[in-house]
Amino acid sequence: MSDRYGDFVQSSLGKKVAKNLGLPLPVTLDRFESGENLVRGSVLVGRAKGEDKSVSASISRILSDVHADVYVNSSDDIKDELADASIEAKANTGGDDKFKVLLFDASNIVNAEQLKEVYEFFHAVARRVDKSGRVIIVGRTPENITDIEAAMAQRSLEGFVKSVGKEFKRGVTAQLIYVEEGAEQNLDSTLRFFTSARSAYVSGQVVRVSKGESVEVDWTQPLGGKTMLVTGASRGIGEAIARVLAREGAHIICLDVPQQQADLQKVASEISGSVVTVDITSDDAGKEIAEAAQKRGGLDSIIHNAGVTRDKTLANMDEKKWDMVIDINLGSIARLNCYLLDNDVLKENARIVCVSSISGIAGNMGQTNYATSKAGVIGLVDATAKQLEDNAKGMTINAVAPGFIETQMTEAIPFAIREAGRRMNSMSQGGLPVDVAETIAWFASPASGGLNGNVVRVCGQSLLGA
Repeated sequence: MSDRYGDFVQSSLGKKVAKNLGLPLPVTLDRFESGENLVRGSVLVGRAKGEDKSVSASISRILSDVHADVYVNSSDDIKDELADASIEAKANTGGDDKFKVLLFDASNIVNAEQLKEVYEFFHAVARRVDKSGRVIIVGRTPENITDIEAAMAQRSLEGFVKSVGKEFKRGVTAQLIYVEEGAEQNLDSTLRFFTSARSAYVSGQVVRVSKGESVEVDWTQPLGGKTMLVTGASRGIGEAIARVLAREGAHIICLDVPQQQADLQKVASEISGSVVTVDITSDDAGKEIAEAAQKRGGLDSIIHNAGVTRDKTLANMDEKKWDMVIDINLGSIARLNCYLLDNDVLKENARIVCVSSISGIAGNMGQTNYATSKAGVIGLVDATAKQLEDNAKGMTINAVAPGFIETQMTEAIPFAIREAGRRMNSMSQGGLPVDVAETIAWFASPASGGLNGNVVRVCGQSLLGA
């Protein structure tokens, strides 16, 4: 869908006009392209002072694996971990060179005074972050910390990261990764995702990495040999999800209602996938999915993407619109998950990924039914994650919550509301279906066993519900 304002401000005249009038200045975001380096530029890495070096050791190992061009401040102790990972880090001399990634290990921060180290690291290079750059802080999960001052200090990092995401502009994203003690080996998939162009429209997010099973993968085809089912796969976000998962090596079972069979078949044929046409609210939906999955030995992942909107203010909403949205967007997911889990359709280490919405977090006028259903999806993820923690099969469940994504649905929104949706985020633009798909591929990876119960917004750090 065309964003005429966004295109205009890319020109020299448009940029000048927008700057003089104080208007938003969206930039063209770097997005993933096959064959490109994971990190398209240099990385400045640092660590807060302290005895625990386990997080820095994992960060160094990952940076070595992706062959990143690493810089370090002369006084930073992380140089030892970098050297152990065979990284010859260059010295940050304080010049005008730009960094693509600023990565700071804050796991040793245990009080308010130590937060000064975060300020010192980022303050010195705040103007040296490249376009579509990445700011990443790794800390310890506050909920697991018994010391009050340490928990307080770690929770403070959320405010810093979300503010940086709103300040740096130029397509720069900011994220906070909380890693549980003993789960450092599970950082790989998350750190790779957030340092790369795959996370172009994800910003201001907090992710918790726990002690799930660590699985080694071929990072050129991380989903190779996996079978994954995507609901609502005939078009829009669902089609993008199917294409990205197939690109990463998975066989995709594309599912949609019988009315969409022609479009669904086209998508499936182009990605060498297979097709299931079924209404996910029907009584036999679980059985039909199970039969399709069993032909390939079961499912490694199910992506609950299918959904509808039937917008009306509550006073004008009839019972049919309420029931339809709740049943498709929420009730069907709960029923399908129960069936697939009870009948062993999902394999060990399976990944369940649900599509929620920022409407489920912030609410939205005229969407009481939709917001209720999408908030319910988050509740389903929270509750299911707790059950899966006690399951020896290593399964996980997570959710993405898209914001304003350029689709046929948003194209139908009135112009003024559409423009507000596009501009009211730190990127000053709408996202693309591929942005949601890339985030889902990260959750669906067998290497993401340490991610369970997370809800990540794909919204360019929208001001709604922030």
